Amino acid sequence: MIGTLGKQIRMERLFGQDDRMVAVMFDHAIARGVLPGLENAGDKIGRASDGGPDAMSMQKGLAESYFPGCAQKHISLILKATSPSPYNKGYAAVLADIEEAVTYGADAIAVGCILGGKDQARGMEQAASVVKKADQLGIPVIGHFYPNGENIPVSERENVENVLYAARAGAEIGVDVLKIHHSGNVKELARIVKGVPAKVVLAGGSHGKNVRDYLQMAQNTVIAGAAGIAFGRAVWSYEDPAAFVQALKMIIHENKSVNEALEMLSERAGHKIE
Repeated sequence: MIGTLGKQIRMERLFGQDDRMVAVMFDHAIARGVLPGLENAGDKIGRASDGGPDAMSMQKGLAESYFPGCAQKHISLILKATSPSPYNKGYAAVLADIEEAVTYGADAIAVGCILGGKDQARGMEQAASVVKKADQLGIPVIGHFYPNGENIPVSERENVENVLYAARAGAEIGVDVLKIHHSGNVKELARIVKGVPAKVVLAGGSHGKNVRDYLQMAQNTVIAGAAGIAFGRAVWSYEDPAAFVQALKMIIHENKSVNEALEMLSERAGHKIE
């Protein structure tokens, strides 16, 4: 297939020798508004990049302005190519394409699909079209496939059955990596990983009440056999984003414990981090 070697090379840049990835997400603003802490996006992107994540995800405008310095640190760009909005939460509009991902030097393109609502079919058709073109050009596709449609109650959107369905749907149309929202419960996460014939990475979301919670979520992905994490707010809202990235890398890439990562963070901060 055309592009097969290119996809293999890009996947290895994203996931490395241990087949795991620590990614930091800066793709929130269109979907959620300019969240507190992201007003000065360039500063936060620069500080997080100092921690050396494997990849960073952002829309093309942020990438154009702020990613060149990250590339110098051998960080992969994930070009976010779709987004819902606060005014239409059930559909992820197309905002960039495969050719732009190639032009921007991205190692992957990320597309969203909201399942469980009236726009699911249109969203899946759109994602499938991206997958077809990406395969031709050797670009991995990362899918944000969430069961967040209006027909699924908010309280049920992270039930294991719904998350598994959404991720499996993405895998079945050829998405290479599925980014999921989930609490990180080890048994449930292992069930999702087993049921999805593609790589699964865990989003951070709003599950964590403190630093330890997010580090535990990261460790749970390792235990469950997932391919890593793709955290946003947990990283850029922390007082030292670079240190938090390094703590995540300790867990994901070095198999260190949560306590060891917290000890490093406490030393860096000069006070105890819980």
